[in-house]
Amino acid sequence: MLFANASAPAQRAMSGRGQEHGNPGNAVRLYSTNRMEAAKESQSPPISGRRIAHLALGAGLPLAAGLTMRFWMLKNFFEANGDSLIYGGIAKNLLLYGRYALGSVSGGVAPTLIRLPGYPLFLALCFRIFGMENYFAPCCIGIALDLCTCLLLAAFVRRITPARYSSGAATATLWIAALCPFTASYTAFPLTETPTLFTLALAMWAMARFRDDPGWKNALGFTFAICGAALLRPDGALAAIAFAPALLFGLPTDRITPQKLRFIASVCILLALTPFAAWTWRNWRAFHIFEPLAPRLAVDPGEDPHLGWERWVKTWCLDYISTYQIYWNVPGDELDVSHLPSRAFDSPAQYAQTAALARDYNANGMDLTPELDARFAQLAAARIAAHPLRSYLWLPLGRVADMWVRPRVENLPIDLDWWVYAHHWAETRFSWACVALNALYLLLAMAGLWLRPRFWLPMLAYMLLRSAMLLSVSAPEARYTLECFPMLFALGGVALYRVMNRVCLSVVKVKASLGRD
Repeated sequence: MLFANASAPAQRAMSGRGQEHGNPGNAVRLYSTNRMEAAKESQSPPISGRRIAHLALGAGLPLAAGLTMRFWMLKNFFEANGDSLIYGGIAKNLLLYGRYALGSVSGGVAPTLIRLPGYPLFLALCFRIFGMENYFAPCCIGIALDLCTCLLLAAFVRRITPARYSSGAATATLWIAALCPFTASYTAFPLTETPTLFTLALAMWAMARFRDDPGWKNALGFTFAICGAALLRPDGALAAIAFAPALLFGLPTDRITPQKLRFIASVCILLALTPFAAWTWRNWRAFHIFEPLAPRLAVDPGEDPHLGWERWVKTWCLDYISTYQIYWNVPGDELDVSHLPSRAFDSPAQYAQTAALARDYNANGMDLTPELDARFAQLAAARIAAHPLRSYLWLPLGRVADMWVRPRVENLPIDLDWWVYAHHWAETRFSWACVALNALYLLLAMAGLWLRPRFWLPMLAYMLLRSAMLLSVSAPEARYTLECFPMLFALGGVALYRVMNRVCLSVVKVKASLGRD
């Protein structure tokens, strides 16, 4: 059962001198530490019907609340545009023409590699079952996957905490994961975020199970999860780097022999690499280039990546509103200099140079030609030479900070300049409440790291690796840190229950002391 207590009693830690039993030479000394160690589970005794009903109620309430919130968001915010239509276009061409391709300017279809095949294949299956271009059905499936993510994280937390805390910590994790509006809002959109969160939670759960029971079933489950995460998004491969060492190192030899572990690892690595070998071979045949994942700038071979524009944007872009108003509009839409922040210009002369460049771009039919891109590159080079620390350190760190702490209201009908009280008082207050909620998740996760449950190091490694990767991003989006929320939920659930447990114990002690008086 998900929240059943393990039958093995939790070891009671005692500080100071050990207690002697019989012969003083056989004294047992136990030390109190700050590290949370999960007790080894033995066979659980039969669970009564009343206990089963209690467990079902404990899991059912948060799941029902989470389901209600997600269906409300689906009803009010469902939309398919942008990236959703790109994935859907590939899926549609797979079904109609048997080609992994997108529509071309000439009216036909052209092969593409700008998106990994995981989500287009999922959409193609949904289109085949529920109807062509039915984007609502994948969102409904996404809601089920998201609730399964909550259950997997609760089961994971139950395994990484001591027996006396496991049930409560798992329940706390289930509540904070099921009621998180930031992850729930993405179930209203046919995007990769929701299935990616599911694969990460599955990987964490399989990792914990493999440590407790190293065998083929858990190893294959972990391999499937990691492979799925990487097929959905290129950065999904970070999970393998962060989590795989916990499976391979430090396993007791009485649970699995080194020879069997090496054999299992070899087979799983081969299975994980197989789909990427096929994808790499397909890209080589179609484009004659080596591409095992997807291009960083999401352009097909032969298309102009506009590196000068990208480099110039990196010299000033700091927050999501600039991504939305400027970065996504070029090429193809107007470049409005009035939307640029003051940090985009170092002098009046540079402002005039930028304005002239914007006018030439707009007059050219909003087409970013190689000549215009070269002028952006020259402008970027001058700005970088004048302020190298700003370009290579402060702005990248600022973009990562923006992706971690902003209110995450990008999927809601709220103006992006939410901090301007004069424009929208109610939206500003709501956004600040979201900032506070996001900060609460971060603080709970930090407290969970301080408690050091099992696998705290792989979870921290994943978040650090992802943050380091995001230093290279030109234009920030809060959804790029959403993949860290399974770790925030798990660590936050551990910390939340410990806090609640201590508060309750304090209240009981106060009441007991008052009763004696």
